[in-house]
Formats: sequence, C-alpha cells, structure tokens
Amino acid sequence: MAEHRQSRKRRYITWGVAGAAVVAGAGIAAQTSMAATTWPAQKTYTGRAFDTCTAPSLAAMKAWKTDGFYGAAAVYIGGKNRGCAQPNLTASWVKSVNTAGWKLIPLYVGAQPPCQTSANPEKFTTANAASVGAANANDAIAKAAALGMKAGSPIYLDMEPYDITNKACNDAVLTYVRSFTKTLRAKTYRAGYYGFSSSSAKAIATATNRTDLPGNLWYALWDKKNTTTTDWPWDPKLYTDHSRGHQYMVNSKEKRGGYTITVDRNAWDAPVALIG
Repeated sequence: MAEHRQSRKRRYITWGVAGAAVVAGAGIAAQTSMAATTWPAQKTYTGRAFDTCTAPSLAAMKAWKTDGFYGAAAVYIGGKNRGCAQPNLTASWVKSVNTAGWKLIPLYVGAQPPCQTSANPEKFTTANAASVGAANANDAIAKAAALGMKAGSPIYLDMEPYDITNKACNDAVLTYVRSFTKTLRAKTYRAGYYGFSSSSAKAIATATNRTDLPGNLWYALWDKKNTTTTDWPWDPKLYTDHSRGHQYMVNSKEKRGGYTITVDRNAWDAPVALIG
C-alpha cells in the first residue's frame, strides 16, 4: 500500500503500489448523532472525484470542469503531516471553484499511529491518543471554517497504512479516531475517514464496537473499478446511506483543457463541503 499525499516521493518509494457507525437505516443517525443539535442538510455528490497533492490553480480547475469527467475534488486543508504546500488553497479559491460547479472534499492529514513505519512530523501514542484526536479535530474545524467550509461539511481524516494486527497500536488508533469524530460532531461537522482496504480502513469497517466511529468511509482499493458497491470489501449493510468513497486508481496523468495534472481517481457517493 502507499501513503496518501503526505509526501508524493515518500508515498511511492516507501510503500509502492499494492495491489461508522452505519448499519442499515442508520446512516444519518451515525453522522448526526447530536440529538439536541439541528444539523444542516447533507450535501451529497455522486460521481467521479479526483485528489491531487497540491490544489490546482483556479485556471486549471475551470479548464478541467469543461469536459465534465470529474465533478468533485479533494483538497488537503491541514494537518502537520500534510506533505504539500497549498499556495492556491484560499477562501477565495474555494468560493470560486464552488461557483464554477466543483464539489469539494476536505481532507485532513492528522497524527499517525505509533506503530507506523514511516517518519511523520506528528504521531500519537497510546497515552495521548484521545487528547491529540480532539486537538487535531479542532484544528481541522478551524482550517475548514477559514476556507469557507461551513458547519455541516464533512472532514475526512487521513489515516495511512499500519499493522492492524498490533492490538495496542490498533486500539490507540480507534481511541484517536473516536476522539476526532466526537469533537467534529460536537461542532456540527460530519466525520469522514480515508484509509486503505487492507489496513486502516479495514480497522474501522471491521471494528466490533461501532461507537463514535466516522459516518463516512473513503477506502483505497486500487482495482481500477469506478464503483462504491461491487468491490465493497466488508459488510454490505455498512455505510449505505451515501457514505462511501472509493479511491480506485492512483498516479493518473491527465490533460484536460490544456492543463496536465497527475491525480488519483475516486468513485464518490458521500458528503461534500457546504460552501458559503
């Protein structure tokens, strides 16, 4: 498996390419489980999305919109482990690409597991997993809000591959993720999670205790299949309420409207940001 945009070089050298509380009828409850809170309606996008390390220029985004192949783009809004500079990613850019018709998927590269082999600027430990999760979530909310992504928006937490058979490490990850999720929901942001079908996403999808897990799961499974259903690796009753994203192809060099960008392709049927 490969790291997800913390560093493109480290991602493909270190790992290489290798091959939610949502049960039937409970998707919205999982994502909006604050009974006393009035939640904004979810904005769902269904179709192709791309992600790339650095948010493209506004001119490139407008050019790429013309052929309609993609309708949404993931943007890296923050996190100490975010690997690329974001000179284009401003509130003005967000407003402009939204006006141009793009849907945006906020992605936050939070602290990583203690057993992860890659070097990262920020890791959590068993002892501080809950506090770091809350701190990361508050930072993610601040970053999203500063970009004009309103309450009700999802924030997808990026968790890179780790050894999920290491029980102590996996327990720490679940503690961190639950804390991140609870903190988002307390401030009326929907919780999402990006991970790998063989490790970090699997840990969430197969957890027996589903309390405070993210309500949206974006899984990396590089099978080149543009679907969120036919290759879903887990219980088919999970994440059924417009709550799935699937990263199905990476390192796709594409030219659209005169602009060439290397992107990852995603099949999307899940929340996107509320802009305003």
